[in-house]
Amino acid sequence: MTEPPALPESVAADTRWQSLPPRGALFAALGAGVATALPFAAAAGVLAFALHYPHWLLAALAGAVTGLLLGAWMGRRRHQLTFWQLDSQALGVRRGHMWQSESRVPVSRVQHLDLQRGPLQRMAGLATLIVHTAGTRMNTVAISGLDYADAERLRDQLAHQLDHDDAL
Repeated sequence: MTEPPALPESVAADTRWQSLPPRGALFAALGAGVATALPFAAAAGVLAFALHYPHWLLAALAGAVTGLLLGAWMGRRRHQLTFWQLDSQALGVRRGHMWQSESRVPVSRVQHLDLQRGPLQRMAGLATLIVHTAGTRMNTVAISGLDYADAERLRDQLAHQLDHDDAL
């Protein structure tokens, strides 16, 4: 029985699930907190106004604080439960705990790769890797909160594997 060919050393090191850096959790918490606070504030304010509560602005503020805290907790938790993996065949992204989702993008389906970095991400040394794939449904996979060096390495390895597959 013959041994399967060994993976290149740079790819073999990534065959286990990698977590996102903890410093990105703050940005995930802030983004999710603000996004959740606005609808909570609007819902609480409208409900209080509809029920003729005299302090409907106070209710809206309480809704905003509740939404901010709940959203921040959910965003931080989502960040902690996001993992990535790169092997010789595909890039994998796993999210969630109770309701897990796992996406695998075969290298042969990758069209092009983008790195995005806003000013806050640059300050924290983070980046978002966007993998554009062939097809119309779910044609992009984005991993935000990656360490910048990891994002560059992933982009370069995927591009190298894609170039290698094109040459065959």
